[in-house]
Amino acid sequence: MVTKYDIFQVVYKNSAPMKPIEIVRSLKKDVSSYKNIHRILNELRKEDFLVKGKYGFEAELSDKSKMLFELIAYCSHNNINYNHLLDEKLISFINIVLKKKEFQQKDFKMDPKTFKKYIDILNKYGLLLIISRKPLRARMFYNTLINNLLIYFGYKQSPVRKFKVNYLKEIEKELILFRRLKKRDEFGYGKIVDEFEISFVQHSLALEGNPITLPDTIRILRDEIIPRDLKGEDVDEVQNYQKAILQMLKDATRKKLLTKESILEYHRLAMQHKLKMAGEIRTEGVYIKGNLNFKVAKVSEIGPQLDNLLEKYNNFIKKKNNSVREIINFSAYFHNEFQHIHPFLDGNSRTTRLLTFHLLRSSGIPILDIPFGLLDEYLSYTKGSGERLDKNLFETLQRIILFNLKKINERLS
Repeated sequence: MVTKYDIFQVVYKNSAPMKPIEIVRSLKKDVSSYKNIHRILNELRKEDFLVKGKYGFEAELSDKSKMLFELIAYCSHNNINYNHLLDEKLISFINIVLKKKEFQQKDFKMDPKTFKKYIDILNKYGLLLIISRKPLRARMFYNTLINNLLIYFGYKQSPVRKFKVNYLKEIEKELILFRRLKKRDEFGYGKIVDEFEISFVQHSLALEGNPITLPDTIRILRDEIIPRDLKGEDVDEVQNYQKAILQMLKDATRKKLLTKESILEYHRLAMQHKLKMAGEIRTEGVYIKGNLNFKVAKVSEIGPQLDNLLEKYNNFIKKKNNSVREIINFSAYFHNEFQHIHPFLDGNSRTTRLLTFHLLRSSGIPILDIPFGLLDEYLSYTKGSGERLDKNLFETLQRIILFNLKKINERLS
């Protein structure tokens, strides 16, 4: 069924006024839908999103219409159905749960079906963490999209309260279930890994400015179709990062230790579109674009600092029976230490994530992706911060890991 947001998007993107029949064709609908589309066009005009002139309907050039279009475009870029989120009642619900550390169904006087609908939508798009199902306990994530949706619907969102979290017991419980389910269905787990791997490629590279959408990433990596309007280097970046991830997954499954040589190989695979720097330690100074307060190692410090980090890594791995807390805590340290060493001219952050995933997976924790709702938070505690925030990243990693485990276990069971 065509919605007003579908119609608005078509008209806004068009550079010239559109007649209703042109919109029908653009949406690839039957002529029988003409009356309904014409009715919605007039509703959008009354709401000041569109204006009607001699040659048809066109967008009202206002801050409100611009913001709506940007929300729709942002959702589409990330494979999110904007019709699900552009719901005033859902946003009112989000505004309430954001103020809570966690929430349960009993906290709300609403129809159980409506509550379930909201939870399912937010969980589907990685905007919420379901901690337990019975009783249902959940925690809302906060990111740029949620912030802008709140603003669009008239909520003046105050800074999110910082809640201390500890999901170690929940992670341990889910790990026990994961091991049992994986043993029972190795093939099903492999399919889940393949699916998550593609979203991780897009999420990870989006943090580095790659403009390719999740739908296009799926076409490139799964369907092997290259959309015509994409830049060659952007496509190469996607394909090369997948190669590096596949090698990492293979090595982590075999519990192959990280070494300087394997790190250089992952970087070489990921950066083959920049052959001169691929797999090579930098010999000149660099800085983080947009965050000059992020301190990176001088060229003379790279070798000693990398050797020291790998020594600590080897000592950690040699310890038997590391607890879940110890594994996640060391992973947070390793992530931020490697990123601050910044041994390459480019591709440091994507390599850091890959190495951190290797460390977790080879330690028995099956992390496959960073959920969409936590990308902003993750960035703010890593290269988006001017100071070391290992404790914050430790907490964020708990949410990322628990989200992954919940998704995997739900699919396997």
